[in-house]
Amino acid sequence: MKNSHSKIKLPTMYDVAKLAGVSQPTVSRVLNQNDTTVQISDDTRQRVMDAVDKVGYRPNITARSLRTQRSHMIALLIADISNGFYHSITRSIQDVARHNGYEVLVSNSDHVYENEKHFCEVVSGRGVDGLIMVPIHLSTNDLSAFYAQTLIPMTVLGIQITHPNIDVVYLDDEKAVYETAKWMINERGYTNLGYVGVSDDLPPGPRRWRGFTRALSECGLSLDPRYVLKGDFTLESGKMVAHQLIEMGTLPRAIFALNDLMAIGLILALQDAGYKVPDDVAVVGFDDIPEATIVRPALTTIAQNPHDIGTRLAESLIERIENPQVVERRVIESFYKLMQRQSG
Repeated sequence: MKNSHSKIKLPTMYDVAKLAGVSQPTVSRVLNQNDTTVQISDDTRQRVMDAVDKVGYRPNITARSLRTQRSHMIALLIADISNGFYHSITRSIQDVARHNGYEVLVSNSDHVYENEKHFCEVVSGRGVDGLIMVPIHLSTNDLSAFYAQTLIPMTVLGIQITHPNIDVVYLDDEKAVYETAKWMINERGYTNLGYVGVSDDLPPGPRRWRGFTRALSECGLSLDPRYVLKGDFTLESGKMVAHQLIEMGTLPRAIFALNDLMAIGLILALQDAGYKVPDDVAVVGFDDIPEATIVRPALTTIAQNPHDIGTRLAESLIERIENPQVVERRVIESFYKLMQRQSG
């Protein structure tokens, strides 16, 4: 009687080759998509892949890494995993990566500088082939030092990073906010405006503030300092800001919030206090996260396209990984659209 705990024999490349009627080197070339030294016919490639599925063969990733000097692993750092804006970005990055034979490790910084630094320290010794980052606190100098030590290919979301060897995907959010503020004034007739931003040391803050104030200046409007408040990107901070406004006893006619989570927090807290949106206070956000169409009234917001952003981040990184001759920084612009809904 055989021992029930005896080692299970896993299918091998030899089993695949035997079933497909080809040599083991042919199987290896089919599975190693980067090997273009020998042309493989479509028929042979299909027979090999059918055999792989039938016998349940799984390549030894460690052995392949030693042979190709690649792990086929990408590390991704996002700013806030609870923010729906990052869900589609992550999914799109993963889709592109898997299509090209890569897996994705995801880390979350919670907008904390120490977490961003820790991510860099961890991945530097993990043998990843490339990095995609949403750096909130890390500066060009920080990433320059990291790149000089590791030479790991990188792509980031954020025009504030200006390293000559790091690709950037960005959206012209200053222009987007400028155009939206002009729309609030000229099309909606709001002249008494409020603004909920974030700390000036966080990259979106200064850009979006410039766009907002430029629009007001061009329209001959001033901004009451009492109506300029700051949150921290979160729903809770939006609620906190709403309570601050309510305690003042006076509210602006319309509020622009730097992101959707803060805008939704504003709406919920204002409604809890008995105010009607948009009849008493109009609210406009930025991002167009899934919750923007769930909250009532539905949120008027500047829509980014996270699918496009994630796809461009992943495609540019993989091109860098697989084509070392790509050296100079590439700047890739995504797009936006004002979604006119009921809150504004």
